[in-house]
Amino acid sequence: MSEESFKRRRSIFDLIDEYFESLEAWAERVTESLLERPSWNCRTCTIEPLRDVMVTSDEVIVTVDLPYAEQNTIQVKPVGKDMIEVSAKMRRKVSFDDFGITHHRGEFQRFHCRTKIPVPVYMDRMEIRFKRGILEIRLPRKHEYEIPIE
Repeated sequence: MSEESFKRRRSIFDLIDEYFESLEAWAERVTESLLERPSWNCRTCTIEPLRDVMVTSDEVIVTVDLPYAEQNTIQVKPVGKDMIEVSAKMRRKVSFDDFGITHHRGEFQRFHCRTKIPVPVYMDRMEIRFKRGILEIRLPRKHEYEIPIE
C-alpha cells in the first residue's frame, strides 16, 4: 500500500470547523471596518462632527456639534426618506496638530455628516436651530399605520 492510502481523510466536522473559523474572521474584519473608520476625509478636507439622535413619541431630535462653524454656511438636506445630510464651513481651519495627533497630516475646513433617521418622519416640516455651536434639528414623527382589515 502506498503512503497516500494511509493518510487520514479530513472529517466533515473538521471542514465545518474551518468554515466557521473563516466566517468569524471575516465578520471581525467587516465589523472593524465599519466601527473603526476615521471621522475625517483628508481628500475633501472634511471632518465628521459628533451627533446624537433622540426619538420621542412626537418627534426625532438630532443634535450636531459644530464648533467653529459659520452659521450662514450650515446646510441641512434630506437624503431620501430616512437620512439627512449636514454640512458647514468652519470659521478657521483645524489640523491634526490641534488635536495633538502627530502621526497624521492634514487640515479640515468643513464639517460633513449623514445621519440615519430610525423612524418615519415628515422631512418637509423640519425645524432647525443653531446656538453656541450646537445644531438642533427637529423632525415631527409620522404616526400613520396601516391596519389590514379582513
